[in-house]
Amino acid sequence: MRIISGNHRGKKISAPEGLPVRPTTDMAKESLFNILNNYFFFDNVRVLDLFAGTGNISYEFAARGALSVLSVDILHPCVQFMTKTAEVLGFKNMRVVKNDALSFLSRCTQRFNIIFADPPYDWDGYFRIPELVFGNGLLQPDGFLVLEHPGSLDFRELPHFFQHRSYGKVNFSFFAENL
Repeated sequence: MRIISGNHRGKKISAPEGLPVRPTTDMAKESLFNILNNYFFFDNVRVLDLFAGTGNISYEFAARGALSVLSVDILHPCVQFMTKTAEVLGFKNMRVVKNDALSFLSRCTQRFNIIFADPPYDWDGYFRIPELVFGNGLLQPDGFLVLEHPGSLDFRELPHFFQHRSYGKVNFSFFAENL
């Protein structure tokens, strides 16, 4: 994986073998950030990255100057890798937390401009994420929830859904309070 833009543009990051993760492809990530770039100035956003895995999405936000990036993952090896990588890259705007994503959302009191969630594709809790994000008021008024998911899932009937994009096997559903 590589950082596409920002102060570490082109930097390649190699995750250790054996991490049970599926990083977002560079093509899908670049498309996602092109969309987000139309709505946000990255140096003014607070980001929550759920199921952060290798930190692929977190590093991209941090490199683009996000005010803060909070990366949450339940797997200790992933948390260790992200913590070390953020330190090596000098990302003082990135913090890593070991926690279950749904538990974190249930107890979180912070508000974010962008919440990105990329659960394992075989996970059965996808529909709980928008419910908890909007039920707990975790987005700023102009904020987005972006959910990466398999093509077999359809969120179009959920409240706050406004857009779906597909890039090969990678699908993004976008949710917002005020669109």
